[in-house]
Amino acid sequence: MNHEKPYGRPKPSQQPFPRDLAAKIARKAEVMAQRFEHQAMEQMTKAARSALYRGMEPDQIARELQL
Repeated sequence: MNHEKPYGRPKPSQQPFPRDLAAKIARKAEVMAQRFEHQAMEQMTKAARSALYRGMEPDQIARELQL
């Protein structure tokens, strides 16, 4: 058995990760997280309003939304 190349791939070189690329990734991740947070808040608010309209108690809604 040949142990030089695991799974036929060459071993990657140990170059430092480019700082500008890391910064771009971090900015994109922050934008994605903010968008997700906004969408989650809208969904939970919509669900809570609907439950309130149906007569559900706020404490029960909070439990169901795991707040």
